[in-house]
Amino acid sequence: MQTVTESKVKWSLRDVIFLAIIAIFFGVIFEVWSAAYYAVAATPLKPYANDLTLGVWLMAGPLAGAILQKVGSSTIGEVLAAAVEMLLFSSWGAANLISGFVQGIGTELGFAATGYKNWDKLGISLSVLTTTIVTFIWDLFNSGYADYKPSLMITLFIIRLISAGFFGGALVYFIKKLVAKSGLLKR
Repeated sequence: MQTVTESKVKWSLRDVIFLAIIAIFFGVIFEVWSAAYYAVAATPLKPYANDLTLGVWLMAGPLAGAILQKVGSSTIGEVLAAAVEMLLFSSWGAANLISGFVQGIGTELGFAATGYKNWDKLGISLSVLTTTIVTFIWDLFNSGYADYKPSLMITLFIIRLISAGFFGGALVYFIKKLVAKSGLLKR
């Protein structure tokens, strides 16, 4: 049976500060990004707006996980970023916290699938996949996706996977590499 080492569970003050920085940074980005969602929703692409833009809202969790490499950091990072967005008078209000929790759990499952041992390409890739699946299942019920035709649901899932893969996968991996190169991650 795989066990999680103490270093993956115990938090330092440095970890908490990094998490707070990630949450504040992405909370502001999330609030600004809502304009992109509304811009897409005001076009004939409205049925695809949520899935096209979702990837940005999925970035805080995998970045927190990949940088901090702690059990729960993905979920906490995503929820805290959603809380910052909510406090900035997001049009979705307290529903941000629920979405942040669902997105964070989805991301956390990807890193958990590696036994919290891979925080690099494999862990991030799995987090993209699990977040896409978990958030899509959530939207089946929460956003009425279950009422759509199967062909539209498949299209939305693929668009969501691409958006999550680019923003929550490739871009997060690139940011992690830049942060590592800066020397901020040296312990």
